[in-house]
Amino acid sequence: MDLGLVDVEWADGEGGGLRKSVLEAVSRVRFESVLPVRRFTSYRGQRHFTGWYWAATMESLVGFESWLERDRAMLLDHDRRVVGLASQPFRVTWQGAKRRISHTPDYFARLEDGLGLVVDVRPADRVGPEDAVKFSATEAMCQEMGCWSYVLVHEPDPVEMANVRWLSGYRHPHNRVSDVADRLMDAFDDPRLLMDGAEAVGDPLSVLPTLYHLLWCGDLRFDLAVPLGDGSVIGCAAVNHG
Repeated sequence: MDLGLVDVEWADGEGGGLRKSVLEAVSRVRFESVLPVRRFTSYRGQRHFTGWYWAATMESLVGFESWLERDRAMLLDHDRRVVGLASQPFRVTWQGAKRRISHTPDYFARLEDGLGLVVDVRPADRVGPEDAVKFSATEAMCQEMGCWSYVLVHEPDPVEMANVRWLSGYRHPHNRVSDVADRLMDAFDDPRLLMDGAEAVGDPLSVLPTLYHLLWCGDLRFDLAVPLGDGSVIGCAAVNHG
């Protein structure tokens, strides 16, 4: 795909004014810091739910247009590789067989290695023929860019999502009590059961918020495919527990 024939439009992160260029010229734009290119509307009787999610990664709000998008924002926020995240980051427009086609991806994530990740979110049973064309074309554009990758995601694993949703309640930095965090890291230097390690540090009621925050940040780890509980095996991030 000739990126010089693909228009991209985005909202400047400072003034909010719309900017436009060809896609091949925007590799240096910090799309993780832009404003949404379109508004998140709400109206009586609408089928989907819109709102704002507070992302701990940037300590700022990220918009969503459905619960599925909200969950994906949460998963991206939890991903240690992600250092920046924006919703509805840009609109791409290109010439189709009969008319011009436009598409606005759901998220743009900046990864710790500097590369970009473009994300579309759609239920698996709601990808129609026109959607498939747009997703395929967007993936081809990202491949041609070289510095971006693309992923179309559907419903997350329910157990993993339940775990991450629980931990997200402790994502705010105020849950990290420094001296408790240090003692927890020592306590779980060798993998052990969650409650055993918490009780070794102090009163679980005061220790657990910091423990859950460390699990959210990835400093401590456990098997996300298994429901989190008192008997979960917890270890330091340097140890692979699946």
